Amino acid sequence: MKNLLVVVLILGFGAVTELQAEPVRLTMADAVKMAVEKNLDLRVELYNPAQQEAEYQKSRGIYNPTLTLQASYNDTTSYSASRPSGRYWNNNSQLNAGISQLLPSGATAALGFNNSYLSSDVTSTSSGLSSYWQSSLGVTLNQPLLRNFGREPTELTIDTARLTKEASLEKLSSKLISVVAQVRTEYYKLYSLREELSVRKVSLELARRVLSETQARVKAGVMPAMETLNAEFGMASREKELIDAERAVQDQVDVLVQLLQLQPAQGQDVETVEVPSKGRYEVSEQAEIKRALSNRPELKELKRNLELLELQTRVSGNRTRPDLLLSASAATAGLGDTYPRDLDRLSSGTYPAWGVGLSFSYPLGNQAAENDYRKNRLKLDQSALQIRNQEELIANEVRSAVRAIEANYKQLDVADRGRAFAEERLRAFVRKAEVGLATTKDVLDVENDLATAKNNQIKAQVAYANAITQLWKATGEILAKEQVRMVTLDPDSLYKGMN
Repeated sequence: MKNLLVVVLILGFGAVTELQAEPVRLTMADAVKMAVEKNLDLRVELYNPAQQEAEYQKSRGIYNPTLTLQASYNDTTSYSASRPSGRYWNNNSQLNAGISQLLPSGATAALGFNNSYLSSDVTSTSSGLSSYWQSSLGVTLNQPLLRNFGREPTELTIDTARLTKEASLEKLSSKLISVVAQVRTEYYKLYSLREELSVRKVSLELARRVLSETQARVKAGVMPAMETLNAEFGMASREKELIDAERAVQDQVDVLVQLLQLQPAQGQDVETVEVPSKGRYEVSEQAEIKRALSNRPELKELKRNLELLELQTRVSGNRTRPDLLLSASAATAGLGDTYPRDLDRLSSGTYPAWGVGLSFSYPLGNQAAENDYRKNRLKLDQSALQIRNQEELIANEVRSAVRAIEANYKQLDVADRGRAFAEERLRAFVRKAEVGLATTKDVLDVENDLATAKNNQIKAQVAYANAITQLWKATGEILAKEQVRMVTLDPDSLYKGMN
């Protein structure tokens, strides 16, 4: 029993060296970088703002000019009682071109250039010619004066797509924060499980020594045979705990591999390099809440949605007005027996034409527009309440995270003292066992208490690190703390890469 104390107090929990491939050693910065670049959840979320960019560019197409070209030919033969042949014929060829454009005011402007050539065996009474060219160049403007007047109603789809994209970027940022926080948590969890595995190995080694020495004492006749059973049971229990600990480590390695999209070689292990900090993290609850309300992407996303609803409410209010449309047109015409003469008269402006008019329409009752407006008002009020609710939830989340940091920092000292007491207690029982005042079961029970105290110390250290992670997540500053920038994820590049 004299060698028990040496085994228990091995510094750092020695581990059995195994021949295997060189492990992948990860720092926290490496793990975060890999997750940002390769995590599948993030890559899936990246497609949403890229799709919204496509929707935004599509909506800007309302300002694309529309070009129209038209060509036609008509050949008509008609009956005529006044002609000796009893018939007459007309040939009409047309070639027209036009371009139209939507304006930010809601107006539609159009420019048209029309050409026709008429050939007949009858002289026209209006032109005095049997064959002639006729052209016109005109511009028209249709401007809403009440309903749909102005930039906001005109560009509603553009602004909707823009704000929706901004909201999707905030959602991507929220997802990125969650992934980085998950990386930190899973990274330290693997550290914790490996440390617990080391504790189990040391505990099993001690149980083997106890069994060996107990068997020797029983054989020498200084201990009853029952003590051998106690030692064997203690070793079997620790073997089970070791197997469970090894499985937990491998399960956690798989979690980290999937999260970071690692591709380790067959049989290659993954190890963490960094140890959770035990230094005191100073926090100010009110300052952290203020920072959270300024940084949290979930709140920014709701505010983008509120901005969109405000826009939609204003536009739906505009659409409750009557439809008053101003129409204006101006044109000049030409006519000639040849096309050049026709164009000369067209360009001279000798034959102008213009017109202006108003059209008014209003659905009696106007229930569709009125209720659309009311619905948007209700959505707007609902969104404002959602923002207030989210602000309160964020404040509570920050307060909880601050309390967790303070509580877990105190737990560090408790866990350290608990381990020190457990080590001293084991020393005392080892000395008792050496003089026959403690049984094998007593020693194994006390050693089990020490293993529990060591595990509590590890868990307290990791819980403190996780509490800091949760505070950074709650305040939205975890990306800055881990030096992650959104430029790493560029949905616009993804959009541009799609041909």
